[in-house]
Amino acid sequence: MAIAEVTIIPVGTGSTSLSSYVADMQRVLQQQEGIQYELTSMSTIIEGPLALVFAAIQALHESPFGAGAARVSTSIKIDDRRDQPSSSQQKLRSVQEKM
Repeated sequence: MAIAEVTIIPVGTGSTSLSSYVADMQRVLQQQEGIQYELTSMSTIIEGPLALVFAAIQALHESPFGAGAARVSTSIKIDDRRDQPSSSQQKLRSVQEKM
């Protein structure tokens, strides 16, 4: 299972506030099947099969354009571990066990 951290920034919106765009993107994620996701204060974490994660990211990237943004900048980090099952929560537990 792949774990992706995605930050999508609408540019040219005429406002410094992005929360309405973030809310729209969370609604887009609710419609995606086969993934899990978590909103954080600075990004969104998406987990699932790599093809479905990429499909979700593409849908997220398109969302601000539909809401009037003239430009969208998307940053993606992907952790695709195939030697053992992994999840965002498992990664956090592993660090906490070592503290």
